[in-house]
Amino acid sequence: MPYVNIKITREGGTTAEQKAELIDGVTTLLARVLNKNPATTVVVIDEVDPDNWGIGGLPVKAFRHRQNSGEK
Repeated sequence: MPYVNIKITREGGTTAEQKAELIDGVTTLLARVLNKNPATTVVVIDEVDPDNWGIGGLPVKAFRHRQNSGEK
């Protein structure tokens, strides 16, 4: 039984329809590539507050600001 955990930041208004598309797409991919049974494939989407997400040693908001401003 495959278990897939997708983590995204809780911002930008991810819709229920987008989440359903992700769940379907991941399930279909596992069935096609690994011949996994879609009926027993579990997909969980966790939405994480951006304050609890870090990249490159920085909170995600600071990381994005640095990327957008061209800082190193």
